[in-house]
Amino acid sequence: MNGLESRRTSTRSILWTALIVLVVLYAFPFVYMLFTSFKTPIETNAIPPTILPSTWTVQNYITALSTQGVPQSFLNSLQTAVISTLISLVLAVPAAYAVTRYRTRLGRVFILLALIMRMVPAIVVGTPLIVIFHNLGLSDTSLALAIAQTTISLPLSIWLMASFFEAVPDELEESARVDGCSRLGALWWVVLPITRGGVAVAAIFAFLASWNDFIFALLLTSVRAVTTPLQIANFQSQFGLDWGTMTSLAVLYSVPVIVLAIVLQRHIVAGLTLGAVKG
Repeated sequence: MNGLESRRTSTRSILWTALIVLVVLYAFPFVYMLFTSFKTPIETNAIPPTILPSTWTVQNYITALSTQGVPQSFLNSLQTAVISTLISLVLAVPAAYAVTRYRTRLGRVFILLALIMRMVPAIVVGTPLIVIFHNLGLSDTSLALAIAQTTISLPLSIWLMASFFEAVPDELEESARVDGCSRLGALWWVVLPITRGGVAVAAIFAFLASWNDFIFALLLTSVRAVTTPLQIANFQSQFGLDWGTMTSLAVLYSVPVIVLAIVLQRHIVAGLTLGAVKG
């Protein structure tokens, strides 16, 4: 028993060590960016670079927030991400539900096409959208940008929601329909409450796809609908890139996503473990 317990302890120690190393490697770029945002301009360009700033300053944050267009870019990013997320969910939920409940050959083809569309590079979709939105009078608008970003997030949302709906036993819906519910009523009152964790997962992935987008924002915006990633890329000085201001704005741009993940973590975990209820 002592030998078995010793091996278990050794295995646990190795796993914890590997986990800590992976977390450090994954978190190091963000931590370095966070420290860089508090450095002076001279330190941000120092060779060799340092991790911790010798002199801590918040001037980079003041400069970033006082730069013309930055506050509006935050609002544009938030507005675009919310619109894109809502469009993705409104379209993905009925599409995934129909595929998983009717189980037709056409549905299987549709879900396969959704996967293929997820693999198409954004630049391939964005180029014709420039002309389409120009003809529709939607150039440089948050709505056009949100629609474009939905082309990337929607296939993933459909796949996620389809897997969550598959985990819900058909008997629950049949019972609701016996009690007088329509199919849409069963979806609204029975299936969606059970899969709310899955909806939260799909929502956060759709939100992140829009929040982190750069290609569509670069192609489809110029002045009115410019998002924060473009503002970050535009910070330059006569000596090159303004790393202090760029990193400070990047840190601020990360905060809403971190808060969203913390608020929805319980629903995300519930959604990722939803398959356990399949009976």
